[in-house]
Amino acid sequence: MKIARFVLKIVALSLTVAASVCCIIAYWDKIAAFFAGIGEKLEAKKPCCCHSEFDDYADWDD
Repeated sequence: MKIARFVLKIVALSLTVAASVCCIIAYWDKIAAFFAGIGEKLEAKKPCCCHSEFDDYADWDD
């Protein structure tokens, strides 16, 4: 009886893995678009590190 339970657990695990892989393959375009959107939002929030330090004082009139 223990062997049958073990075999059924292995079968259930393999079916779960197969279903997960099928879902990933089926929705790959939506998954990729989601992560691309996150990347674009993070790029938009990233501060610009390429400006000159003199730009900070451009509004000062002597």
